[in-house]
Amino acid sequence: MQMDTMIGIIGGSGLYDIEGLEGAKWVTVETPWGEPSDQVFTGTLDGVKMAFLPRHGRGHVQTPSSINYRANIDALKRIGVTDVISVSACGSFREEMAPGDFVIVDQFIDRTFAREKSFFGPGCVGHVSIAHPTCPRLSAACAEAARAEGITVHMGGTYLAMEGPQFSTLAESKMYREVWGADVIGMTNMPEAKLAREAELDYASVAMITDYDSWHPDHGEVDINQIIKTLFGNADKARGMVKRLPALLGATRDICEHGCDRALEFAILTAPEARDPAMVAKLDAVAGRVL
Repeated sequence: MQMDTMIGIIGGSGLYDIEGLEGAKWVTVETPWGEPSDQVFTGTLDGVKMAFLPRHGRGHVQTPSSINYRANIDALKRIGVTDVISVSACGSFREEMAPGDFVIVDQFIDRTFAREKSFFGPGCVGHVSIAHPTCPRLSAACAEAARAEGITVHMGGTYLAMEGPQFSTLAESKMYREVWGADVIGMTNMPEAKLAREAELDYASVAMITDYDSWHPDHGEVDINQIIKTLFGNADKARGMVKRLPALLGATRDICEHGCDRALEFAILTAPEARDPAMVAKLDAVAGRVL
């Protein structure tokens, strides 16, 4: 069964400034989970529908902890997004993953603690598998698009999601790198990836390396000025990558061979007669297919 592709990009405020985007407009999306980070910028690029959501809001007004992740994912699913690509600034725990490089993340360690992490709860209990939290098909397309832009790409990596907003201590940085084996560190991909899976959305994570965190003996603590400088350069690269995605993903797509878009097939445990109608109503966009 084929469906129309709609690519959803979650990232910085400048990612939607892409030449050739047709019919571009800001759309207000209401969700039962509250307000998303911002309006959604929609349009069509090379015949493929696109949606851009500034993760921190225009002007960077939301902290990693105050972002309404549930509303963001619900809003994208509600307007028809099929494929979500997260683009975010990250620190690196690996010498070879240098500032300016992109890492296509395929695993996560979730160290966040101050965020709502599921659409499900009392009245409608659901458990999805996130053993493999990103979509290989979508990840491969991001890697191909980035390489075509001349970006150094590392395929595969473990993302340590910390609560923030402070950066790591040296002890934490060394533990994450040497003991836990993480490759990059950031503050925003969790619970985003978990919620995308609950909403049956294909999800890929592109980590744009800005610094070496605090473990590197030649770099010391994180330098926010250097991060911002690298961030601007990475934003230009990210726009180039995004511009190439429609040609790679196409205007229509098949059912995901990895099952990302059928994650709820056997996930809901609450018996139909015991489900809370109010909770079911809130789940209309993310879980309507199975409810």
